[in-house]
Amino acid sequence: MKFFKHHSGEPRRRGLRDGLSFVIIVALALLLAWVIITYVFESYQVDGPSMQNTLHNGDRLIVWKAPVTWGKITGQDYIPARGDIIIFNEPDLAAYGDPSVKQLVKRVVGLPGDRVVVKNGGVTIYDEEHPNGWSPTNNFDGPNGYPLTSGDRSWTLNKDQIFVMGDNRPNSLDSRVFGPINANQIVGKLILRDWPISDIKAF
Repeated sequence: MKFFKHHSGEPRRRGLRDGLSFVIIVALALLLAWVIITYVFESYQVDGPSMQNTLHNGDRLIVWKAPVTWGKITGQDYIPARGDIIIFNEPDLAAYGDPSVKQLVKRVVGLPGDRVVVKNGGVTIYDEEHPNGWSPTNNFDGPNGYPLTSGDRSWTLNKDQIFVMGDNRPNSLDSRVFGPINANQIVGKLILRDWPISDIKAF
């Protein structure tokens, strides 16, 4: 008759290995989630009416951040296309009565090299394709009619600047007030509204 010695330490070591594997998997999952949220995609919720009737208060958005990340890696500014809807940082809003707002969602209407003129209550953009100027209202979704924009101002956008406006022109804090934004303020580009389900839309 043969007797086999019971190795009581083996199950303990196996349990430690399993526990360590679980911790590593969880840590990697958290790291992957952090990388995706920080550098690739992020979910946002609309707060306010400034992009009506394109976006509404409470809409949930998926923002594509990879182009901004790639621009930082390559040292090249990410400049979105005209008409894109973007999320950007605007830290100096206390002067406009809303110090709590740090990020805004607006539409890109002016690109580097453009001249943007606010005059007689309207906005006109001059570029190489339209030397005589064109109105953003006639080219992008927005309310019927153009509200008055106070004051007469003009900007010629530098190579790293864009001009943004909300589609709800009468109720939008945008570049007409705080001026052009720099490329390094851009967080990402809107690619999808995923809530409410009845209004899912790709952009």
